[in-house]
Amino acid sequence: MTWSQNENVTLSGKINDDTLKEPLAYVNVILKKDTPDKTFVSGVITNEEGIYTLENINPGNYILEVSYIGYKTHLDTIFVGSNSQYLDLGVISLKEEASQLDEVLITAKKDAVSGKMDKKTFSVNANIAQSGGSVLQTLKNLPGVTTQEGEVQLRGSNKVLILIDGKQTAITGFGSQNGLDNIPASTIDKVEIINNPSSKYDANGNAGIINIILKKENQKGFNGTLGLTAGLGALWERKENFPGIRPQYRATPKINPSVVLNYRQHKVNFFFQADNLYTETLNKNEFVKRTYNDGTVINQQLKRNRDTNFFTSKAGLDWFLNENNTLTLSGLYSNESIKDYGDQPFYDEQINNQLRLWQFLEDEVLTAAMFSVNFEHKFAQPGHKLNVAFNYTFDREDEKYFFTNATPSFNTEESFFLIADQKVADFSVDYSKPLKNGILETGLKFRNRVIPTDMQFNPSDNNSVLDTGADGLAEYKEIIPAAYLNYIYETENWEAEAGLRVEYVNLDYEVDPNHNTYQSDGYNYFQPFPNARISYKIDDKNKLSAFYNRRVDRPDEVDIRIFPKYDDAEIIKVGNPALDPQFTNTFEIGYKNQWTKGYLYTAIYHRITDGTITRIATSPDNSNLIYNVSHNAGKSYNTGLEVVMNKKLSEHWSANLNMNGYYNKIDTFSVLNQYPSESIFTAPEQTVWSGNVKFNLMATLPKNWEAQITSIYLAPDVIPQGEINSRFSVDFGIKKTIQNGKGELFFNATDLFNTLVIKKEIDGETFSYTSSDYYETQVWRIGYKFKF
Repeated sequence: MTWSQNENVTLSGKINDDTLKEPLAYVNVILKKDTPDKTFVSGVITNEEGIYTLENINPGNYILEVSYIGYKTHLDTIFVGSNSQYLDLGVISLKEEASQLDEVLITAKKDAVSGKMDKKTFSVNANIAQSGGSVLQTLKNLPGVTTQEGEVQLRGSNKVLILIDGKQTAITGFGSQNGLDNIPASTIDKVEIINNPSSKYDANGNAGIINIILKKENQKGFNGTLGLTAGLGALWERKENFPGIRPQYRATPKINPSVVLNYRQHKVNFFFQADNLYTETLNKNEFVKRTYNDGTVINQQLKRNRDTNFFTSKAGLDWFLNENNTLTLSGLYSNESIKDYGDQPFYDEQINNQLRLWQFLEDEVLTAAMFSVNFEHKFAQPGHKLNVAFNYTFDREDEKYFFTNATPSFNTEESFFLIADQKVADFSVDYSKPLKNGILETGLKFRNRVIPTDMQFNPSDNNSVLDTGADGLAEYKEIIPAAYLNYIYETENWEAEAGLRVEYVNLDYEVDPNHNTYQSDGYNYFQPFPNARISYKIDDKNKLSAFYNRRVDRPDEVDIRIFPKYDDAEIIKVGNPALDPQFTNTFEIGYKNQWTKGYLYTAIYHRITDGTITRIATSPDNSNLIYNVSHNAGKSYNTGLEVVMNKKLSEHWSANLNMNGYYNKIDTFSVLNQYPSESIFTAPEQTVWSGNVKFNLMATLPKNWEAQITSIYLAPDVIPQGEINSRFSVDFGIKKTIQNGKGELFFNATDLFNTLVIKKEIDGETFSYTSSDYYETQVWRIGYKFKF
């Protein structure tokens, strides 16, 4: 893992005649170190427009010397920071007649770690222990990141904006995150974690942003990478089934071929990337004990054997029209096929009598396609750019759910079908202008998003469990225009950043007038989202920063979707079209210290959220059914301390330790629950101290061998109406470079000792339940890749 920083900076400027105000060509521009010996660093001459460019300059203090026959030599002290890749030194006007200006000397200091401390960059290739797995498995090893029920959490919150190549896509979700447990990690080049985003990023995601950068070659000629990974999971049964159901998946196969191709010649660069991940998985194996206030006790198991095939590809071309203009056309396509073969038996307290058996086939196909056009104009000054982009995304969720409901008194076969088409058009303009001591960024964005959904229930003639008045049609329509301005100013010891994003949102959710509970609803707002940062460089190895952000989490379409979801026979998820956005203010103080062979990073953060979006579980009178419905739960707080230490222990060994401890609090709240019938739910204040510890030990061994051991401990944490217990796992990986560095073999095992079990305790008003999920966590993989 590396901290993001600009180690090489490009300087540019313009030379004019002071009297005529015209550009001077062929002027000598020399950069020297601001030290007693004035060491030469770089030199160029200006072009016909009087413009010069100095490339690959390291951060530090310099003297700029400008000389031309018949003019006075101009000397200027220059500080080069690490926050911007480009700096504009402005216009220098030379005066006639030669005379020497006095030099002003400043002690050079260099920011050795991250420039802004707002971004961490993780190379997937360096993560041996999770190679060949999914994106979700890769992310769980990153600082501050945990995973829960197929989602990632940053510092204890799942409100994370997931980007692919800097853009929101249907693959990972435009609102609520999705699909990360099925996307192959072999598609990824690196991952960026942005805890304190600037105003140029979309305003949603109170916990921050995870930007997944896909592989793309850019070398001249024809080149690429081929890879193949195979694995097995669920090698033994961790907890046996309740009686009378189909067997759990065992020895589940995982196959992942991948290819990255590139051809660059003259003014065109063609790129292509494709992956196919086929897996069989014991996706869920949860044992639940429910206890009701009237003394009823129900034991149940939910077992889901899953077959998944996920194909993803990206292709396009960069067309270098000339030195200043580039047009990029690209397309991204994915197709995910999921088949769940599920069994859910219900038993009495002694597990002697089967009360009910629910068996299902969930056949789901998720198809997504995105087309992007990006035009970049580079002005004469390096780093002075204008980008215009258009992205159009279409994706379809096509779900068919067939189930058999067997009880001692009857047996029925029923089904429901869901079609949800999402169409999203994004248009954006981004402009950046390097300045002498920083950079100015501004831009506009407009989004139009439409999601029509069609849910059709197919009930049996008698004893149907489907709520036949709750299906039908609905349409989600969202319009978001936004504008931003961000400015970074940097001197030798101080840095400041200030930005403002303004956003208007108009959301309409049109409900089928025949729906038995909900009516059409929506919201609109015009809100500012400021960000600020100030940093002080104490010395060459120490830096202190303070951050502030205001962000929003808008309810996604699945949060307000009005149709009951019968993935679990007796714990039913339902959306709520009356949901409002939640707004979060974040404060953070960060400190970094660069060691001789490593670094220390610490951050104290505090988040305050209004209108917290969560799911509330209620149970109607005279029913064993539990309904999980989306609601705004009032104020919540998240306060924590994050520590990251990286140390090279010796020539062959290095270690990385990440600790994140936090305090979560949800204030007392009351909500009006409408589905399936009106009721008032009141929850007491919930608090918990929690955190996680991650330790990575890496070894560079003789004969091109590398190894890694990763251990993760997650402390108990608060969840809506309850607690999730502690979890612990160890991953191991080893790889060898072969074929003169072009080939690579690896072997790894996730959850090496099969210790990762998800245990929860939930307390409702009329019930409580405990659960333990022994789903598949241990997977052994072997893989090979070749770069040509």
